[in-house]
Amino acid sequence: MTAPAFSIPARLQDTVRCWASDAGQAWLDALPGLASAYLARWELTLERVCEPGGQISLVLLVRRADGSPAALKLGYPDPEGEQEHAALAHWDGHGAVRVYACAPEDRAMLLERAQGEVSLRSLPENKAMLEALGTLRRLWVAPPEAHPFTTVSDYVGSLREALTRRRALPAAAELRPLVDEALDLSASLLQDSVSREEALLLHGDYHHGNVLAAERSPWLAIDPKPLVGERAYDLAWLAQDRLETLAGSPGPEAAARRRVQRLAADAAVDPERLRAWTLFRTVEAGLWSLDVGDTRHASLFLEFAAML
Repeated sequence: MTAPAFSIPARLQDTVRCWASDAGQAWLDALPGLASAYLARWELTLERVCEPGGQISLVLLVRRADGSPAALKLGYPDPEGEQEHAALAHWDGHGAVRVYACAPEDRAMLLERAQGEVSLRSLPENKAMLEALGTLRRLWVAPPEAHPFTTVSDYVGSLREALTRRRALPAAAELRPLVDEALDLSASLLQDSVSREEALLLHGDYHHGNVLAAERSPWLAIDPKPLVGERAYDLAWLAQDRLETLAGSPGPEAAARRRVQRLAADAAVDPERLRAWTLFRTVEAGLWSLDVGDTRHASLFLEFAAML
């Protein structure tokens, strides 16, 4: 049987080459063969490639042997996505897409198909935030016993080490007071007992683009980078969503603070903890973007962090 021909989306190629260099190119070179192998293994018929698709994953829209729709996802083997399949399996369709089959050794998953062209970004901001929080609440459940997930404490510890290194970048010289605030706040958060008492399964990368319209539920989450910890950490990434829109609005500083306060009130989390986690996560993302040469996103992240 001849393997179906398809092209790898340009965005995936550009991102993987930028982030992973030679290892990324080797993975890209092997990707068509890997995709063909899983199409055959799981008896799938290829319909089309998702475009522009994910930044570090290839998503193919397929039909299963019984004719039902699904999505074949092949992810780049980065550490953050290592337990994606385990989180989706634990949620078992409650608030997130279902897993039909998986091969963690190849980061291959056969998933419930959602409407990739329709995310929460299609809604006005206030409505999108309301729907996002409703879906996120369904994901905040206790993890299984003896779970495989990294804790927020351990993960943030590694992020703090990387942020400390990036603080010395020449391009970050004027940002050091903001970076120091992020480091101080995150140290206090990790020492606080609240973060240890609230040990829930978190999405880890929750934003409007990762919540899609679906057939069996109005909205379902995709693409988790799961962690176990407190809700405010998860909510912090949602708080910095739609930065382009926020930056162009009248009075963006006040709007940024109102957004954090409103999310904290709606989710019943401590607003100071949400502000602190939002500042840390946004500064960390800004310095990471600066380090890999993505100056546009670095500017958006760091301007937003300074508003808080």
